[in-house]
Amino acid sequence: MNDTIQRFVDAQNNLVVQHSDFSLRALHDMAQAKSIDLDPHYQRRDRWGIAKQSALIESFILNVPVPPVYLSEDDFGKYSVIDGKQRITAIRDFLSGKLKLVELKKFKELEGFNFAKLPSQIQNALSVRPYIRVITLLKQTDPDLKYEVFLRLNTGGEKLRPQEIRNVAFSGSLNDLLLELSSSKFLCERMKIKGKSSNSYRNMDDLEHVLRFFTISDRWQDIGQGLSEEMDLYMSTHRNATKATLTALKSKFISSLEACEIIWGRDAFHKPQAQGGWREQFISPLYDAEMVSASLFNRSQITKIAKHKKALVDHFVKLFKTDDSFSKSISQSTNNPASIKKRIGVIRDLMKQ
Repeated sequence: MNDTIQRFVDAQNNLVVQHSDFSLRALHDMAQAKSIDLDPHYQRRDRWGIAKQSALIESFILNVPVPPVYLSEDDFGKYSVIDGKQRITAIRDFLSGKLKLVELKKFKELEGFNFAKLPSQIQNALSVRPYIRVITLLKQTDPDLKYEVFLRLNTGGEKLRPQEIRNVAFSGSLNDLLLELSSSKFLCERMKIKGKSSNSYRNMDDLEHVLRFFTISDRWQDIGQGLSEEMDLYMSTHRNATKATLTALKSKFISSLEACEIIWGRDAFHKPQAQGGWREQFISPLYDAEMVSASLFNRSQITKIAKHKKALVDHFVKLFKTDDSFSKSISQSTNNPASIKKRIGVIRDLMKQ
């Protein structure tokens, strides 16, 4: 019980907060000046559409209370957002003229207006009146508590996706590498990520697939749990990997991705269609099979395989017609250990030929 009391006391002492009421103009100015970092690595990527942003602005016009914003004081005069990124972004975009209001419920007559078009009385009120509570975790707060606060604040509302949780819970050198490699050009092209508005980017699917590769390639023959649990375990175990380990992982990912581009080209991670051609959709199980199989061959071997890539791809297409268990490993219960072993083993053997 003494240990419980001590942990309680530590929690009370290690979280130091300040409560303030801000005008929308004050938050806008801080965001514009980059005094508030809206993109710390643990944050969600942008999700709100224009309609949801407009609904928030209408709430301010109606003087309806909105949830508080949580900031972390990283340095004197410098903050990062823990909770409230979407709200601050909407406020910044509206007051800067970027956002035009749509789909309003009570002020239909203001649809199509940006801030500059509003009646002066509403402009003045939105600029001056304190509309939103800001709770700031001050510098002396234990850094680990920042992540704990983020997780607990984001368990309600729009549910966090598994990779968004990992991005916070397992912050460290491995997560930094995932962020770096997720911007790989060929991966982004295959996932149809054309910018920050792409769904796969906003949902962190790109990061998740880098982790997916590391996890499966590490122990695909001995994998014993569901893939999501294995990915959690891998991130936890390698959270603060050494520089040498990170360098090896980076080289392995880049080499495998390059090999897939050389062999499959624009059809990498795509499924052939029964009537001919390829389905223009990123298939995660095929990404596993091709990427992990490619990682099992050295550069010289990949060069030899590439000389026969037409024959390899032809045989690859035939697999979907002749090997029912392989087809099922791509389309049914794809994240269980048996399916993972099956599809990687088949593509590995095909490449060996």
